[in-house]
Amino acid sequence: MTAARGTTASGDLDALRRELAGIGPLVVAFSGGADSSFVAWVATEVLGADQVHCVTAVSPSLAPEELGDCRALAAEWGLRFTEVHTGELADPAYSANDGSRCYHCKVSLMDALVPISEQENGSQGSTVVLGVNLDDLGDHRPGQQAASERGALFPLVSAGFTKADVRAWSKKLGLRTWDKPAAACLASRVPYGTPVTLGTLRSVAEAESGLRSLGFRQLRVRHYGDTARIEVPAEDLAMVVARRDEVAGTVHRAGYRYVTLDLDGFRSGNLNAALVAASGAGR
Repeated sequence: MTAARGTTASGDLDALRRELAGIGPLVVAFSGGADSSFVAWVATEVLGADQVHCVTAVSPSLAPEELGDCRALAAEWGLRFTEVHTGELADPAYSANDGSRCYHCKVSLMDALVPISEQENGSQGSTVVLGVNLDDLGDHRPGQQAASERGALFPLVSAGFTKADVRAWSKKLGLRTWDKPAAACLASRVPYGTPVTLGTLRSVAEAESGLRSLGFRQLRVRHYGDTARIEVPAEDLAMVVARRDEVAGTVHRAGYRYVTLDLDGFRSGNLNAALVAASGAGR
């Protein structure tokens, strides 16, 4: 592929290649986001598709567009690709949606990926890797602990990659995922303490899909019962207001009675702030 010009990356791509080669046969938790896509592409380049199995966990918390893009990327890049269904909604500890929800989600993911990894590479098995980068270590992400406890590795962290490094190297390598908006699981739209249900996830997915069809690329629809709170980047706030009728109609059709716009704009993972506040109040 042809490298893009005018892009600076501080992460060492050769270090990542050495890291992946040293781990050996891999099962990549492949969500289609910038990080896991980068890991899947580089790993397949280094080890070959026969040694890299890219697996997408399919559940109601995965936006339909993301699953479609996983399939498209696998076809475009020649990835060895499998979809596996996970059942986190059946776990009361997950659906209760307390501060450890992500932990239980990753337990479900690893329960699906570990058996696949054990069947790889003959009797020797392979290693599960996730697209966690250095920036992720500073946020509230108990899922990383769950994955580590079950033997998963984070090669981007070991090779010293930040999110900016992933995007810069992806652009240099010609990967179309270099500027793909962050797309956390749909359960992250539900405030902690509000149960995660199939109906809630479907409403969020429908509302966000509808807004993307209107041209909004980076967004979140936060779920507050019958109220939807829309987050878009600050530069898109005026466009939401200008297209108020279309936006409101789209969200109403997803089942929400009230449609609100967060004037603070898009903030990835902002619901975690409630956990920080609760922790501080308890000191």
